[in-house]
Amino acid sequence: MKVIFFGTPQFAVPTLEKLLNHPEFEVLAVVTQPDKVRGRGKKVTPSPVKSVALMHNLPVWQPQRIKKDEATLKQLKEINADAFVVIAYGQILSQEILDMPRIACVNVHGSILPEYRGAAPIQWCLHNGEEETGITTMMMDAGMDTGAMLLKATTPIGLLDNSQDLAEKLASIGADLLVETLIKLQNEEIEPIPQDNSQATYAPLIKKEDYRLDWSKSAIQLHNKIRGFYPNCVATFRDRPIKIIGTVPLTADNSYQLPKLLQEIETKLPELSNLSGKPGEVVSIVKGIGAIIQTGKGLLLLQEVQLAGKRPQSGWDFVNGSRLTVGEELGV
Repeated sequence: MKVIFFGTPQFAVPTLEKLLNHPEFEVLAVVTQPDKVRGRGKKVTPSPVKSVALMHNLPVWQPQRIKKDEATLKQLKEINADAFVVIAYGQILSQEILDMPRIACVNVHGSILPEYRGAAPIQWCLHNGEEETGITTMMMDAGMDTGAMLLKATTPIGLLDNSQDLAEKLASIGADLLVETLIKLQNEEIEPIPQDNSQATYAPLIKKEDYRLDWSKSAIQLHNKIRGFYPNCVATFRDRPIKIIGTVPLTADNSYQLPKLLQEIETKLPELSNLSGKPGEVVSIVKGIGAIIQTGKGLLLLQEVQLAGKRPQSGWDFVNGSRLTVGEELGV
């Protein structure tokens, strides 16, 4: 099957690599976003998908606006592909493009549709405390993730999974599911299922204000936000910004999910539950592990943080380096 691959971030790379290494597929070209300035060095850097494409000597097309780029449209039309595969490409495809491939234009989406349509399904499902998510392959139409569904695969979400962990897991699942989807489409073994729009939920782009932490929220709400919007959630410490990168909500009902390193905290839960303070206040420091913060409901362990201008550090290194004491507060 002759395929054109549309994708940009690391999330799309496992699927591209799976297609490149599979005997049933020939990737004719890759369409990806233009190179961007990235990192502290402000270097112009290709997307992860482009980097893989160049390693395999594939043609790479990078239109600024694909719907209006006549040269790219001409190439797409003339190449006579069987299928277009789209994973986190970053631009909306016109109906003209969707109609070009012989079999279908297939999207790999990081949620169990029709839930979490939109740009950030992995982040918002964690933010909302979901215990399961998955991948859906679908036929693309002109809407935002509204096309008829093809295949689905699900996976549980662990208490300490963050958006990076979950994206890596889903990217691997998506690669296998896409291969199965294309082969079954080719063999006419799939009946596309329309989505029930009444059951749809949305996962919009994350805004800067979404990263701000409000310590009056519960420990589990804060934890879900921090791992969902990893590694960008921000509070203040001694009147300076601090990123909260990793946390653990300390409640009896989730202690069984704690890694071995933190299981000693389980024995302290009855004692810790008697502590109280204002939201954002350091109410305890566990030697070798880190600070415990009072929230609007429950306690939250700081497992990893990043002070302004510094590298990420463990919760215990933060305690030692800042000479943190019980009674200090983290602000909004």
